[in-house]
Amino acid sequence: MSSTSQTLISAADLGAARAARFARRKRVNRIALGLSLLAMVFGVFWLVWILWETLRLGLGGLSLALFTEMTPPPNEAGGLSNAIFGSLTMVALATFVGTPIGILAGIYLSEYDTHGPLAQVTRFVNDILLSAPSIVIGLFVYTVMVTRFKSFSGYAGGLALALIVVPVVIRTTENMLLLVPAGLREAAYALGTPKWKVISFITLRAARAGVITGVLLAVARIAGETAPLLFTALNNQFWNADLSKPMASLPVTIFKFAMSPYENWQKLAWAGVFLITMAVLALNILARVLTRVKK
Repeated sequence: MSSTSQTLISAADLGAARAARFARRKRVNRIALGLSLLAMVFGVFWLVWILWETLRLGLGGLSLALFTEMTPPPNEAGGLSNAIFGSLTMVALATFVGTPIGILAGIYLSEYDTHGPLAQVTRFVNDILLSAPSIVIGLFVYTVMVTRFKSFSGYAGGLALALIVVPVVIRTTENMLLLVPAGLREAAYALGTPKWKVISFITLRAARAGVITGVLLAVARIAGETAPLLFTALNNQFWNADLSKPMASLPVTIFKFAMSPYENWQKLAWAGVFLITMAVLALNILARVLTRVKK
């Protein structure tokens, strides 16, 4: 056999091998794509079902009395005004307490002590707080505050929620500030700008959309927390604006009413679920809008 024929045979064998490998890769790709689509459909199916049940059962409980009347006794008419007020109050308190602490700690980690030992310890502790169950935080606040003052209170509930806000804001602030190009800082330093002005008017301003997004996501997370409030704020069937006393909240009221055998309580529980779901959805949409504006 001539060398030309051997070359042609070798080229044909090589082409066939490449075609076989390409066909095998296409089969594997199709299988992986099919499994991914099945996993996506499986997850979206349950999400849509949950949202459908929330809308179907929650819309039926919406009324003017829901926002103007207090939680009722069994089998009587009423609303969730005291629980809505309590949730808004404690979430606002937690946000005002936790947000400045988280932003300042994130600034320290990204601008002052990026690789130092204190920064490494802080990140480690922050990661633990991020993954810690909220009931552990609630039990901690119960031990250090409720048992010491011998009373459940809105302050204790706000503190527990603030401890959930802080690690989320720290992580988001640090990551957003690290994304700011170093050239912006160097240009400001070259003009003789003090470091605190560089942070306040350049890096924070450049990363403000991401920081605000982190705060909104933290608020969305604490809006539906139940376990910490069971140990701290407990509940209150009546209107209460005194943070030093037990205070009602939507998550705890939903937990109590949903577990009850009374139809009016169950209806109010689903209405409360609808309110929290819509509030969290609105916060997530706002966070996406801010991120898109930043991009």
